Amino acid sequence: MSTILVGSELSYDVRQFTVLLLKISAAQTDHQKLLHEELKFAPELTLEELEVGLDGNRIYRTVAEPGTLGISYRATIDLQPEVALPAEVSETARIRIPADVLPYSNPSRYCESDLLARFAFEEFGNLEFGHQRVQAICDWVHDFLDYTPGSTNATTTASDVLLMRTGVCRDYAHLAISLCRGIGIPARYVSGYAVDLNPPDFHGFMEAFLDGRWFLFDPTKLAPLTGLVRIGIGRDAADVAFATINGDAVLSSKAVWAMHSQDSQPVAAGHQAAVSTA
Repeated sequence: MSTILVGSELSYDVRQFTVLLLKISAAQTDHQKLLHEELKFAPELTLEELEVGLDGNRIYRTVAEPGTLGISYRATIDLQPEVALPAEVSETARIRIPADVLPYSNPSRYCESDLLARFAFEEFGNLEFGHQRVQAICDWVHDFLDYTPGSTNATTTASDVLLMRTGVCRDYAHLAISLCRGIGIPARYVSGYAVDLNPPDFHGFMEAFLDGRWFLFDPTKLAPLTGLVRIGIGRDAADVAFATINGDAVLSSKAVWAMHSQDSQPVAAGHQAAVSTA
């Protein structure tokens, strides 16, 4: 069993009554099971657990009073990825893309696939169809961009990143998603925890819809695909920010971690493997 321990510690300086929407809890899927979970606030607050959107992202909503707010999350995850041979994973014919997947073929706030479609077709349109074509896009993004913390902000889009040639994990994912959508492959953003990520933080990666299901990709190549624990999914990072604040609260400190438990048996797979946990 592949058992992963994840957690986060957040501290906020709350200056007025503030509504917080938190997306820091690990998701439940057929391949990702919650064995234990604990969410604490200091001081204690009344929480409302919500499932938002068609994909049922878990969100905790609460109201914080002025003062210092501490948030602590811990979870133990049983992660059982499915690993396939990349050469055996084909693309789904566009006429057969399910209705609930179609929205992930469209442009979104940070993923302007319509603006990048011509570029995407010129670069990747003639490659062999299948998992290897998405991997080629992710490899290209990895090699083209420089990973530079602090180089982008909350308004930076995939087109901006292409021009700047630098970014962080969310920017790598946004550009790869845009290029996939630009050639007709549905792709979506995934937020989560990542084993062996350095420096540790919440991580942004992606999934592409291939051969009738969602497969994981991480253009940063900073963490093993079989060590990615999903929090939420969306069209882009706007749908799954770890915290949305309505009021006046400033994040004063953050610590995030993910590690295999001592008795865990991690599933071995490289960055080029076809891995699915949806």
